Amino acid sequence: MGSSYMTNPAIFLIDTLFSLYILTIVLRFLLQWSHADFYNPISQFLVKVTHPPLKLLRRFVPSVGKIDTSSIVLALLLQMLADFSILVLKGVMVSPAALIILSFSQLISLLINVFVFAVFGRAILSWFDPSNYNPASSILHSLTEPLLNICRKIIPDLGSIDLSPLAALMLLQLAKMMVLPPLNQLATLIG
Repeated sequence: MGSSYMTNPAIFLIDTLFSLYILTIVLRFLLQWSHADFYNPISQFLVKVTHPPLKLLRRFVPSVGKIDTSSIVLALLLQMLADFSILVLKGVMVSPAALIILSFSQLISLLINVFVFAVFGRAILSWFDPSNYNPASSILHSLTEPLLNICRKIIPDLGSIDLSPLAALMLLQLAKMMVLPPLNQLATLIG
């Protein structure tokens, strides 16, 4: 049993716990941004889980217009802390600038993945009983509707088949392919 015997489980725990909490912060930000139903049980859960640190951070980081910048700052700080902890456990040292770029890149990746899974989830839920109210479908609708509306303006109406989810998924994948590699390469160069 080498030094990685305890390192790998520690990295797994740090990555999992931080990732889950950062996801809740990003979801809260996105639902606030998309004006999702505040009284939805999922929204209420996200607000209760993320309220304590955001309440403290809002004293120092004001909102910019309708954008909750304290959520973005908290997500970035937690991502940087998680990345720093994991890199220290791996024995890798990077500059603070590289750490910021790496963490920012991971947050953009998370943001794109949230939209990808939301579009998939909405498409799958639409196959089942769409007339029945479901808190998850309401959240998915609020989250994906701005993106799908943009795609509907680009794609002509083809009758009863809506190809906007397919177009949205293609756009999200293109964004991932065009935005993330340059950021990761910049982090490596600064590293």
